Amino acid sequence: MKIIVTGATGFVGSNLVRRLITNGNSVFVIVRSTSKIMILEDIIDKISIFAYDGNINKLIEYFTQVKPDIVFHIASLALPQHQPKDIRPLIESNLIFGTEIVEAMINSGCYKLINTGTSWQHYNNEEYNPVCLYAATKEAFEKILKYYLETTSLQLITLKLFDTYGENDSRPKIANLLHSNANRETVLDMSPGEQEIDIVHISDVVDSYLIAMDLILSSNIKSKTYGISSGNPISLKHFVECYNKTHQPPVRVNWGGRPYRSREVMKTWKAFESLPGFVCKKVVFRD
Repeated sequence: MKIIVTGATGFVGSNLVRRLITNGNSVFVIVRSTSKIMILEDIIDKISIFAYDGNINKLIEYFTQVKPDIVFHIASLALPQHQPKDIRPLIESNLIFGTEIVEAMINSGCYKLINTGTSWQHYNNEEYNPVCLYAATKEAFEKILKYYLETTSLQLITLKLFDTYGENDSRPKIANLLHSNANRETVLDMSPGEQEIDIVHISDVVDSYLIAMDLILSSNIKSKTYGISSGNPISLKHFVECYNKTHQPPVRVNWGGRPYRSREVMKTWKAFESLPGFVCKKVVFRD
């Protein structure tokens, strides 16, 4: 199939692209004209890259030429906390760009979209309560998608991701933080550690996208939303304790050495619908 992927220069997107190629698909990635594509260098000859400069007419022309069967929209600017200077980039990345992608889809006759949301749209396990402005922009984009669902033949599945991890992940996530501090003499200051984390291996995350693709291609689904969870949320403190039991040298942690973040997620989102057929195969540590 012909598949367009946004966010291919990120951790999740690049892993999805590799699996799609392995499965024999023709993959077309859309990147910003300023994006660094080093993460894709080993597969550069197996994909088509379109550098988007903000000219939506060129974007529509590209979609019309490719005629994709389906689009995976993964690109986003994810910030757990924002500064005033981040407002415009957040809106441009998470609202404007996504809307332009959907507009190009509709104009080219492509109507199947796998969108990416976040569990952070559900602070305190509420139907909608954004943890941060990033999560609010994710929800706002879903509201924009409602317009296209009502006025076009768009079919939509949104996968709301929890924390992700895996090999070759350069992001400042908890697993990398522990790895980078394991050989240091210093003590790592952390919050009291009672907050829950729900962490899903990248291979399972990619599986979820492929399951969603099969589902939307083989059904008359109009719009569905699923949470992609490990099914095993554990406290941060227990996660570190388990890590230290299986890694040497252990990381030295000063629990309570720093405060919880504003709107720290103490209990992860539970009130989600599970993606049919999805099973998290790689559970890091069981509580």
